[in-house]
Amino acid sequence: MQVGPSPYREGMPTPDFVLALREKIGHEPLFLAGVTAVVLHEGRVLLGRRSDDGALTPITGIIDPGEEPADAAAREALEEAGVVIRVDRLVWVHQIPRVTYANGDQSDYLDLTFRCSWVSGEPYPVDGEMTEVGWYGLDALPPLGDEMERRIARAVADAEPAHFEGGR
Repeated sequence: MQVGPSPYREGMPTPDFVLALREKIGHEPLFLAGVTAVVLHEGRVLLGRRSDDGALTPITGIIDPGEEPADAAAREALEEAGVVIRVDRLVWVHQIPRVTYANGDQSDYLDLTFRCSWVSGEPYPVDGEMTEVGWYGLDALPPLGDEMERRIARAVADAEPAHFEGGR
């Protein structure tokens, strides 16, 4: 995947396809599909500190055009944290409230959260999207945003079917 400098998220690369779309639509809302890989291993979860806002989160990223969502989760884990994972199951599908960036760009993200298992690799910040990555005990997680806590909780819940927001 080729990426260009992000016009709105300092330290975070923006995929070329998003930059090309922005050239055509300007700041108008852009619908993007993203993934969250909640990587679990021996009672711990892999978390990284984002370089753009300092938040501690599981691995996240945008799905490339034509890419399968589970493949995107595995790719992001390797690109951001240097770990090989197995994507076990989909746990949550939800729309993230519209994001408006400092430059005025607007994005609506559909997030697909996956429960994943660590296979190999020692975590480290690979591509600059994270300033640090490491394992955190599920029984003593540091403060996380409510949204990320919900993603982890859904991934940890054994054998629950995927949760879909809405769907009345």
